[in-house]
Amino acid sequence: MTDAPLFVVAFLLLIAVLIVIHELGHFLVARLCGVKVLRFSLGFGKILWRRKWGVDQTEWTVCALPLGGYVKMLDEREADEAAPIAAAELPRAFNRQSVGKRIAIVAAGPLANFFLAILVYWLMFLHGSEALLPILGEPPAGTPAALAGIANGDRATRIGDTPVTTFEDFHWQVLRQASSVKSVDVELVNEQNVVRLARLDLSRLAAEGWRKEPFSSLGLRPYQVPAPAVIGEVTPEKPAAGAGIRTGDRIVAIDGQAVEFWYQMTDHIVAAAGRELGVTVLRQGEEIRLKVTPEAKKDGKGETVGFIGVGIAKPETPPVLPEMWTEVRYGVFEAATRSVRQTWETSALSLKLIGKIFTGEVSWRNLSGPVAIAEYAGKSARMGLESYLRVMALVSIGLGLLNLFPIPVLDGGHLMYYCLEVIKGRPVSERVMAWGQQFGLALLLTLMAFALFNDLSRLFG
Repeated sequence: MTDAPLFVVAFLLLIAVLIVIHELGHFLVARLCGVKVLRFSLGFGKILWRRKWGVDQTEWTVCALPLGGYVKMLDEREADEAAPIAAAELPRAFNRQSVGKRIAIVAAGPLANFFLAILVYWLMFLHGSEALLPILGEPPAGTPAALAGIANGDRATRIGDTPVTTFEDFHWQVLRQASSVKSVDVELVNEQNVVRLARLDLSRLAAEGWRKEPFSSLGLRPYQVPAPAVIGEVTPEKPAAGAGIRTGDRIVAIDGQAVEFWYQMTDHIVAAAGRELGVTVLRQGEEIRLKVTPEAKKDGKGETVGFIGVGIAKPETPPVLPEMWTEVRYGVFEAATRSVRQTWETSALSLKLIGKIFTGEVSWRNLSGPVAIAEYAGKSARMGLESYLRVMALVSIGLGLLNLFPIPVLDGGHLMYYCLEVIKGRPVSERVMAWGQQFGLALLLTLMAFALFNDLSRLFG
């Protein structure tokens, strides 16, 4: 709860920036097309602040409900019968513009969101940062990564035909491949510099409807420090203390399976919430067999995991670790190219996953709403500016895509009407548009209800 103010501020700032950029796209292109803008609003509902500015005395407002905004343009269809539009201003009305200009004005909002994402990525690539190398950890038994033979310390250098240089690259390319194919070859280099190919089965994601975090579902994770499984601390009144585990005990086996490192021990415990485990410990040279039942708790991703209440002992000889980090920085033009490609690929992957939701290949529980966005914004803000900007770029791409969907009440719905006008040679009737508005609003509210339900389900378990 102590992070609640940070989450709220980070969310409101994120939403405000994205809405302002989106509406500025509409505003600037409308002005370029000669359309008079009456109001630029951040938010809906009761007006909290207003000011008129510019040659046209456009009213700039901030309203009480911040989840949206709008640009109100001069339009004969919305004019008051008691105060019709002056004849001299009719050429500046939105409805009097050519269909090409109306398409440009409406499309400018979503395009502005894509431009913001490109700009954010460009600045990040240009500035440079420390990035984690794609050195993988030992996967849990039975996962696709384990079946592919991936071992602790393996470094991924290529996925399919695409080279990877950072863990983030690796993560991204796995997601891209998983959206299109059922398996992929991963080129690996082990700690002895031996190169080999591992065939990674991606079909589990489809089987699970992408409900879990893809990396954990596949058994992929960063390098695990090979520290011995020696207990350094036992929390009172927790399962380990009740089972008789003591400080200094070395875990050598769990349910008959040999254990050497701490991460191997935690894998067993995490996967056994509420299930009794047989634990063999080495204490003063003697093997002792104990029984412990991990209690269930929620991890940071909302998954139920096992927990026994122990801490790791500081090893007498610290393990030798590989080089884990690299500096990633690009020149002006390469950064620009990469930022456009990143925005394009993120958009394409998002559309693929949305399509899979409608075909049933991806669970609708993957839909996220404002609560999830607020959570991501708050967590990223706590991690630093780079993480926050990365989330801003992702949400900006999502907002741009959402607004291009051919749903009446969204920009994409209006673009659909204008495209029909181009084909038919005349505007869509007001009756059809009114019906479309009702249908679009109902569909949008349904999607928002699903997303909010998912948010609350994740929040309250």
